Amino acid sequence: MARDFFTMDDFNLSGRTVLLRVDINSPIDPSSGRLLNDARLRAHLTTIRDLRGAKVAILAHQSRPGKDDFTTLEAHAERLQALLGRPVRYVDSLYGRHALEAIQSMEVEDVVVLENTRFYAEDESLADAKFEKMATTHMVRRLAPLADYFVLDAFAAAHRAQPSLVGFCEVLPTLAGRVMEKELTMLTQAMESADRPKIAIFGGVKADDSIAITKHMLERGVVDRVLTTGGVANMFLHASGVDPGPPTTSFMRKEVEGYDEFLGSCKELLARFPDRILMPTDVVLNDNGRRRPVLVRELPSDLPVHDVGLDTIAHYSDEIHRAKTVILNGPAGVFEIEEFSVGTRELFRAVAEAVAFSVVGGGHTVAAMEQFGLVGELDHVSTGGGALINFLAGKEMPLVTALRRSKAKFGKSA
Repeated sequence: MARDFFTMDDFNLSGRTVLLRVDINSPIDPSSGRLLNDARLRAHLTTIRDLRGAKVAILAHQSRPGKDDFTTLEAHAERLQALLGRPVRYVDSLYGRHALEAIQSMEVEDVVVLENTRFYAEDESLADAKFEKMATTHMVRRLAPLADYFVLDAFAAAHRAQPSLVGFCEVLPTLAGRVMEKELTMLTQAMESADRPKIAIFGGVKADDSIAITKHMLERGVVDRVLTTGGVANMFLHASGVDPGPPTTSFMRKEVEGYDEFLGSCKELLARFPDRILMPTDVVLNDNGRRRPVLVRELPSDLPVHDVGLDTIAHYSDEIHRAKTVILNGPAGVFEIEEFSVGTRELFRAVAEAVAFSVVGGGHTVAAMEQFGLVGELDHVSTGGGALINFLAGKEMPLVTALRRSKAKFGKSA
């Protein structure tokens, strides 16, 4: 299948100067500035290693103004150097004279990390402006003339439009890095696959996102069935006439802004697709830290719902094992508490063991998969949070649009 965007394989990058935009936004200890997790950096190692014959200047952001972890990229550069096993130079400037000289003096295989793009007001103030406008920013006008190519690898920020992400795409041939290429390839495969049955499993507390995705997928026939767990199931149950009880409903109202509106959306979806949205038949309540299983018909309860029950696990596991394609986002319960991790663990294990092509994503989902040691058994684990949600919901992705625009503009150069 022909791609509508460039990849790093479409050009000879040896000896060339490359601006590489990554997403290495990481948890940081505000008191020490120490990186608490380097997963985002490790995700981009293949891209950087495949650029070994080039001169690479890295652009990235860390947090945003006003946050405790809004800081320089010095610690990121140090960790990247350790991970790569070769020198990585941190430059405390983005497009000032110091940064320009650092780029101009690079030799082949050199890697420099430029300063946090969000230290510069235009990266935030011009967010969501027209692409042509973002291409006229100081950042782009000063850095672009020094580079031959722009490699876009920040899939986790693919739903954002900022000068450091899309501005260069208007003036330089823009190529998808390995993270971006893999994400778009695997997610597109999952969405367009003709291998049926195809199911989606949605859980967690961000029920509003999952409701939007459910609507998109069912209306367009992307999946045959949606299995609901966690907070998503609580909302669909409530919409079906089953009140989970004050503690659960009160919690969901705090988590989901516009709860009643989304409840209405759930009712509409259940009326339109009654046999294609599955809800738990039993749940587990938190009774002072102990599991108390109850049938859904026994609700409401004054105890909070913290997991799905064994009958639901068995039923959903059968659905998973019959499926040819599985898309998973969100845990089935409060998996962080061991007593209530059973549903999440067993359903995630079923996905990992299934013969189906499996795509999973979302911060809590990936954390749970790592906790249960299942990551290596999945076909694709997405690096995206909001980006993944937008992709699955069929929303426009500015970075994907930018890649397509660049190929249309610079296609004859390939």
